[in-house]
Amino acid sequence: MFIDILTLAFGLLLILFAAELFTNSVEFIGDKLDLSKNFTGSVLAAVGTALPESILPVIAILFFSNKAGHEIGIGAILGAPFMLSTLAFPLIGLTVIVAYLLKKRDLELNIEEIGLRRDIVFFLFGYSIALFLIPFEADILKPITAVFLLILYVIYVILTLRSESAEMEEAHNLYLAKGGIKENLTVAFIQLFSSLIIMIMGAHIFVDGIGKLSSIIGISPLIFSLLLAPIATELPEKVNSVLWVLRGKDTLAVGNVSGAMVFQSTIPVSIGILLTDWNLDKLALASGVLAIISGFLILIISYFNKRFIPFGFSIGIIFYIFYIVLVINSV
Repeated sequence: MFIDILTLAFGLLLILFAAELFTNSVEFIGDKLDLSKNFTGSVLAAVGTALPESILPVIAILFFSNKAGHEIGIGAILGAPFMLSTLAFPLIGLTVIVAYLLKKRDLELNIEEIGLRRDIVFFLFGYSIALFLIPFEADILKPITAVFLLILYVIYVILTLRSESAEMEEAHNLYLAKGGIKENLTVAFIQLFSSLIIMIMGAHIFVDGIGKLSSIIGISPLIFSLLLAPIATELPEKVNSVLWVLRGKDTLAVGNVSGAMVFQSTIPVSIGILLTDWNLDKLALASGVLAIISGFLILIISYFNKRFIPFGFSIGIIFYIFYIVLVINSV
């Protein structure tokens, strides 16, 4: 068991290292390609950092065709939006508050409200379909709904690309170019893909121990993966967003999380619908309901004064704590 815990810790360290490389390369690419802050954060960064948790359920479902494999896959799919809405957004809010108290930045969270609201509306719509419509549909309609969710994400990307947004600030120097290598887009993409590979490796190392630890501790693989797998696979969004908040790049920080929520409520969900029976027990469904409530709260908070938004974002952690208590009481 001790070795398994060390393995999980090593996986987390790899993800932390990859997240810093990824953030640096995304900023550089967004700057050089003249992409907007909104598109860079909500699409480019969000999709890139969402790859580990998207690959995880596919591997669990395809290569572990037993019940445990499907439970781990569904748990990872549901855990991602749950963690993003109840842990990642509060982490952004708390980071702003702590940095303000330490006199490192202003208290105002300078977000692009229209972009955030678009992200949350798409998330609420797509995820509500997955939670409340799919389980009660006839099997023949599930592929149609899965395709609909994929189309929904394409529409979201097009709208985000066409929307008005501030331009990227000048990016920091590439880490890969600090050894004397000339900075250019080729080097930036090499660093980007290298960080994704390291990120995926770290996530796989972490998840590899989930099945073993869940059997040792005696917790359902679904619940174990729902709570623990996203901590590793969603960590890139959390770390990247904290780094951007500390650097005053609030639109990138918030868009990275809200954009990932849209991605996670459409692409991985469509995979789960197609490859599993998508039968959600009470605890799994509860995580989705709490994610939707938290997302709706974020939508309302986006209309507040920017000085109050960090406090509003922080409230979401209550839903995360409530779910942990719910799980403990059910064991």
